[in-house]
Amino acid sequence: MSNSAAGVTSLEALNAPEGRFPGERVTSYDVAARRDTDYYAAFDDIPDEDRAIWDRAKRLIDEVAPTMREAWDRAEYPLAVVRRIGELDLLCDGIEHPDITYFSPLAAGLVNMEISRGDGSLGTVLTVQGGLALRTLALFGSPEQQDRWLRPLAAAEVLGAFAMTEPDHGSDAVSLETTARRDADTGEWIIRGAKKWIGNGASGGIAFVWARVDDPDASEHGAVRCFLVEQDSPGYTSSLILGKVSLRSIHQAHITLDDVRVPADAVLPGAKSFRDASTVLSAARSGVAWAALGHATACYEAALSYSLQRRQFGKPLAKFQMVQERLTQMLADLTAMQLYCRYLADLEASGTLRPAQISLAKFHNTRAARRIASTARDMLGGNGILLENVVMQHLADIEAIHTYEGTESVQALLIGRDITGMSAFV
Repeated sequence: MSNSAAGVTSLEALNAPEGRFPGERVTSYDVAARRDTDYYAAFDDIPDEDRAIWDRAKRLIDEVAPTMREAWDRAEYPLAVVRRIGELDLLCDGIEHPDITYFSPLAAGLVNMEISRGDGSLGTVLTVQGGLALRTLALFGSPEQQDRWLRPLAAAEVLGAFAMTEPDHGSDAVSLETTARRDADTGEWIIRGAKKWIGNGASGGIAFVWARVDDPDASEHGAVRCFLVEQDSPGYTSSLILGKVSLRSIHQAHITLDDVRVPADAVLPGAKSFRDASTVLSAARSGVAWAALGHATACYEAALSYSLQRRQFGKPLAKFQMVQERLTQMLADLTAMQLYCRYLADLEASGTLRPAQISLAKFHNTRAARRIASTARDMLGGNGILLENVVMQHLADIEAIHTYEGTESVQALLIGRDITGMSAFV
């Protein structure tokens, strides 16, 4: 009886001519290609205008994906790509202002999802430049501030930072200690304090610095205000935070403000309390739920593609029961994330979306994205740790979005307060 008749693959057949050497039939896998997974057709009925914006984001990602992978590996911030996002007018993030192109909540979410599917650092650029800096100026800036800075920010001609988090105050940002006091002689504001984890904080652009008014004789003493600070101002010092293993291709900065003087009109007239800062953060939190969906989509699709291409024990991984079960579990999580995001956009469009509902979407989606990424990395085996196979980068980047715009614990407390009517915050 021949080996083949006995069900044993011959050495000659095993080492088929696809590869150059025995034991290397396949040298690489195509796992980054878009598969457009949408099991419940959650995005089948979107308006043509929204789809056109989404397609623009897809083309951008296809254009810059190799550059971003190299930038992540080298921890470099590719500013040419950031400016390309601005040229394509993709930074608007659903902000309503006559000088900014309006995106519906669904279109804004799809852009966030698609950019994050391609690269998490670019997704964070959307959050920082559009969701935080541009939104702060559009909501609270004076006409003069907006005339000067709004379009340059939207076009990424100037980079903007949202300086809220401090070294000692992250989840309890409401306790921020950076101060702003008036100089009685000149009318200038003098800002003193420190900020940390500030995206674009060392870009040479502008920073929206949130500080507490320190003037016992003023009615606004103790109130939290926002100040537009040009980053080349004397006393403004920034240093890049090094050693990151997440979001490596966007720079975050540690900032010190050593009695930085800004003119009287540097304060944003519409920002008068921490509640105003929360308005911006809540809107950005919605974007994080969409970003998590983008990361998870990339990981699920990479795992599915790999399982169809990778052969072990004489057959594709996709033919193994355990692999099919894992893919099903991942798809269930991914579909739930899609439905969260779609309904989140519908609620926002109807004007009925509440902050706690945004918190629930962020809470669910970043947790689900973590599960999907972890399973995908395991399914790819040793190949899962290679940047060329995308999963490991997404797994690392998900750790950052799971934390920023409110940690898992903070989201749980916000949701818990909403459903019980009792606050568990200390």
